[in-house]
Amino acid sequence: MVLYGSIINGLTIIFGALLGKWLNRIPEGIKGTVMQAIGLAVVVLGLQMGLKSADFLTVIISLVIGAALGELLMLDERLNQVGLWLERKIGKETDETSISQGFVTATLIFVIGAMGIIGALDSGIRGNHEVLLTKAIIDGVTALILTTTLGIGVMFSAVPVILYEGIIALFATQIDRFVPKEWMDAFIVEMTAAGGIMILAIGLNLLGLTKIRVANLLPSLVCVGVIITIQYLF
Repeated sequence: MVLYGSIINGLTIIFGALLGKWLNRIPEGIKGTVMQAIGLAVVVLGLQMGLKSADFLTVIISLVIGAALGELLMLDERLNQVGLWLERKIGKETDETSISQGFVTATLIFVIGAMGIIGALDSGIRGNHEVLLTKAIIDGVTALILTTTLGIGVMFSAVPVILYEGIIALFATQIDRFVPKEWMDAFIVEMTAAGGIMILAIGLNLLGLTKIRVANLLPSLVCVGVIITIQYLF
């Protein structure tokens, strides 16, 4: 089943979030310290990913163009509107956390990164779900931890994750047929670096140091693909 890995990934996020909600009854002081620990860990992860670039100029240009496109398309605002819609349907959790905040933060963390793309391609081309199953375990644990501080909104990030990975898996054979391996390898390296910078921004937001509209940077991942394609062809 082509979508097996994507579905399992989504289900582990839901399970982790539900378990995290059950463990949510912990003192606010502990929650605050846990949130800071998560933020620091996310910052380190972003730095590790960002330093993998082999052509940082491509990453910088992609981020600049992508940020401009994201602002024009108001992606951050639209993603938050989805979260607020969920909030209206289900109800705001507390004064400190909201369904919208948990949904947006978790969606960005789970979607950005090369593991989802590589795993979905493996699922679609070779029927090998090992990478996505590994990601599912990581995401499930992350969802559990995030939910203890950001609330049940984290659970709803499973929907975009399943759609994102599922679409790539379904079109994987066409991607493998028309995209040269050298192009794909270069794209994954630079996309990982650009994604790492976004992950770093998420970590800084979690620490309360910045209020970067990370969703507006998402077009940068597409820009990486365009620039790598131009370099490959010319």
